[in-house]
Amino acid sequence: MEQFQEAIEKANQKLKIADHMIFMTYPLVRDNRLLLSIIQNIFLALTNAMSSILYYERLFKKIPPFNDNFDAKFTIFRAKCVDRLNIDKKYIKLISEIKDIIIEHKKSPVEFERNNKFVICSSTYRMRTISIEEIKKYITETRMFIQEANNIVSRNERIFR
Repeated sequence: MEQFQEAIEKANQKLKIADHMIFMTYPLVRDNRLLLSIIQNIFLALTNAMSSILYYERLFKKIPPFNDNFDAKFTIFRAKCVDRLNIDKKYIKLISEIKDIIIEHKKSPVEFERNNKFVICSSTYRMRTISIEEIKKYITETRMFIQEANNIVSRNERIFR
């Protein structure tokens, strides 16, 4: 199995996990800290879908070699793939937003639950809230991005059978 095929499978798997957690696990447990785990799975789904497109493009030598880290992949994806493949720019914003949430969580000294939302505070007490509705919207957009990535990498599927 090619690297891009493995990445798209991982993306689908992480999306299934996030979907199951928000629609099945969260209603039973009602723990807002679970929302962070869902966000992390959404981020992994997005990055694996992006990686799949990059590995596919690299296989056909349409983009130069790149480092295997998020920043390098994101830069090349934004610069070389988005316009040429007609990928909606809202997905770039989505990936950045999810990454920002994860970074804020890692750096935050304080986090707490309020009114069925998870609140992340920065050291300057700038607050970022994560709600269930927001996460459901992220999952829907991630599903659309993975579908678009799937369409891109399956164009020459017959070659890899």
